Amino acid sequence: MQEELGCRMGQVEQMIRYAYWASGCTGIIIGLSGGVDSSVAAAFCCRAIGPERVVGLSLPSSVSTRQDVHDAAALCAQLGMEHRTISIEPMLQAFRTIPGFTGTPYLLGNLMARIRMAVLYYHANREHRLVCGTSNRSEYLLGYCTKFGDNAADLQPILHLYKTDVYEMARELGIPEPIMKKTPSAGLWGGQSDEGEIGLSYMQIDTSLKNLETNGWRASNETEETVLELVKKSEHKRHRAPNLLAAPQEQQRTAPDS
Repeated sequence: MQEELGCRMGQVEQMIRYAYWASGCTGIIIGLSGGVDSSVAAAFCCRAIGPERVVGLSLPSSVSTRQDVHDAAALCAQLGMEHRTISIEPMLQAFRTIPGFTGTPYLLGNLMARIRMAVLYYHANREHRLVCGTSNRSEYLLGYCTKFGDNAADLQPILHLYKTDVYEMARELGIPEPIMKKTPSAGLWGGQSDEGEIGLSYMQIDTSLKNLETNGWRASNETEETVLELVKKSEHKRHRAPNLLAAPQEQQRTAPDS
C-alpha cells in the first residue's frame, strides 16, 4: 500500500511539473478554503515545483469562519509557501446593487464560487502563474461544483481521487489534524456542509460510485440509484459547450446553470 501511494504521488507531482514547465509560467496560485481538498492540492504543488513558486489565496466572505483562514495560513507556514487573504465581500456587495438582485443561497453560492475564481485568475494573469484546481473525483462525478467557478483551473491534481482517497493522501502528506477533522463544507452559507447538502455521506457516495463504475453504471440498490441520478443530471458539467466544431457524438445537452 505504501509503495502504491508513493507511485501515485509521484505521478501527480510529475503531471504538475510538466504543466508548469510547458506553460512557461513563473509559478502556481491556488485558492485555499482551509479544507482538506485544497490543502492536499497545495501540498502536491509545493512538492512538485517548490513552495517558493506556490501562492495560496484565502478568499473569505462574511459567512466564512476565522478558523478556516487560520488553518489555511498554518498550512502555508508548514509547507513554506506564501499566503494571502483577500475578502470577496466588497465584490459581493457590488453585485447586490444590480437591479433585481436576488440573494438566495443557491444564487449567492454560485456567485461566490465564480468571484473567487475570477480573483484567482486575475492574480494568475498579473503574476504569470497557473491556477491550480481543487476538485476531487467524487464532486466531479456528482457535479458538486460550479461551472466556471471551482471547476475552472489550469491543472487538477486531485481530480482522480475520490473524497475518501483524498483523506488517505492527506495523511501521507502530513496535512494538519485540524484540517483533517473538519466537516467538509464549501462555506457558501453558515452551517453548510457538503454531506448535508448532498444528502449522503462521502463514504456512501464513494462506495456507490466505485460499484457503479465496476458494474457498468447499473445501480443495485437505492443509494446507488440516487448517486447515479446525480451523475446523469450533472453530465453537462463534464463536457464542453455544444458547438458546430465538435463531433456529433460530443454534442451534449446543457442545463440552465449550476
